[in-house]
Amino acid sequence: MGTLWLLALVGAAGLAAGLPPNILLIFADDLGYGDLGVYGHPSSTTPNLDQLAAGALRFTDFYVPVSLCTPSRAALLTGRFPVRMGLYPGVLEPSSRGGLPLGEVTMAEMLAAQGYLTGMAGKWHLGVGPDGAFLPPNHGFHRFLGIPYSHDQGPCHNLICFPPSTTCEGSCDQDVVPIPLLNNLTVEAQPPWLPGLEARYVAFARELMADAQRLGRPFFLYYASHHTHYPQFSGQTFVGRSGRGPFGDSLMELDTAVGALMTALGDLGLLGDTLVIFTADNGPETMRMSHGGSSGLLRCGKGTTFEGGVREPALFFWPGHIAPGVTHELASTLDLLPTLAALSKATLPNTTLDGFDLSPVLLGTGPVRPWATPRPAGTRSSGNPCGLQQSPRKSLFFYSPFPDMIRGVFAVRSGKYKAHFFTQGSKHSDTTADPACHSTSPLTAHEPPLLFNLAEDPSENYNLLEKVTDVSPEVMQELKHLQLLKAEFDASVVFSPSQMAQGEDPALQICCLPSCSPKPSCCHCPESKT
Repeated sequence: MGTLWLLALVGAAGLAAGLPPNILLIFADDLGYGDLGVYGHPSSTTPNLDQLAAGALRFTDFYVPVSLCTPSRAALLTGRFPVRMGLYPGVLEPSSRGGLPLGEVTMAEMLAAQGYLTGMAGKWHLGVGPDGAFLPPNHGFHRFLGIPYSHDQGPCHNLICFPPSTTCEGSCDQDVVPIPLLNNLTVEAQPPWLPGLEARYVAFARELMADAQRLGRPFFLYYASHHTHYPQFSGQTFVGRSGRGPFGDSLMELDTAVGALMTALGDLGLLGDTLVIFTADNGPETMRMSHGGSSGLLRCGKGTTFEGGVREPALFFWPGHIAPGVTHELASTLDLLPTLAALSKATLPNTTLDGFDLSPVLLGTGPVRPWATPRPAGTRSSGNPCGLQQSPRKSLFFYSPFPDMIRGVFAVRSGKYKAHFFTQGSKHSDTTADPACHSTSPLTAHEPPLLFNLAEDPSENYNLLEKVTDVSPEVMQELKHLQLLKAEFDASVVFSPSQMAQGEDPALQICCLPSCSPKPSCCHCPESKT
């Protein structure tokens, strides 16, 4: 399938004059920095993603601000730190009263106002609310097909995998309704048949693309796959085929879905007119061991502010506009909304944004690094084959999944240096050889902070301040700079009241049979396994 869409690229028409690009944003779940072949995994079966990377600008230093599902997804869609929206601590539950506040402007709302046909397929996890008040159709998405939260937030026995006589492995939530599959605000199935879900999402995506083309409108598709969140599942044709167990099979199905999406673009003649972005919400759940993904050479994983929790794969593909290559510039999911606003000429939301416009890096039009080789005469002025354009982002700030205004951000990165002012392990990062990752590692303040040179030590093994009496003037200067950045940033951010603190109401759980009894077990309307 992968070669089909690549062949379709040959002779693909360039962007029509004056029209903004289509946007396909693919968001994986709990995918580690080291899980893809192109990012170094020796046995992952990801030919479509590797092929996408070959034609894309690949980021090596791309981050999320919080290494947990709900806050990470809120940051992606709004370009704002989750604490500004009250999306802390932890994640939203099926019965949570809170959600992504309706006053927040998502990239879907921004692009819909610019004439885009907007759609979302997959995992939402930003709240349900009374009568579905917080669901995607009320946040700018014209169409939605998906599950409103994680697929483990329902009884495990309803997560039927292939073969049908087995169930998905994993500890799932009990005493809540089975997970529902929603078509806009209507329940299609409860629980859905997960092995057939990815094919449903791809069909939904293809229809959205075709309808937008027929209507003469650009489209924005947010494809938020449930893969590779635990418990793992995959369709019949992938079980046992990856050579990497259930996680590898799940990743292989995600990769095939990426190939199918690219093929759909090729079939419609839209490859040259579409910006494709691939990244993920947070690092892997190492507590699942081989079933939970890999951080590669990075430290720890999900739930921590170490690199394995917050650094993610990121690919930007737009033929004729973004030249293939690798960039080591700093970037974040917070930057996507302002970047898409610039590329689509949409109006930015009238609110405090925490992202930067990355289009100069993507298009090769920004300031060049001082050591960059001058561009040969006669070559294109657009395109950045060596990733030499400077990013407007110079620093990054990382919050704990359970933040507070007193401690503020746990870690700060500026240039190649990263300081940890607080660290805390997480159950999501249990089982690794590093005890600092584990849930038994308590919240610890560091004075002086832990300081790492990520250009030389991306694994965060060697604390530069281990021997304070033997520290170079350059390192001391960087330390003071990072301390100042943290102080200024913490003083500037006001936490909104927590949406999670609004509590839970079991009556808010979505039920396909609202009047049935006894709940939650009676909320059962399965779809056909075809």
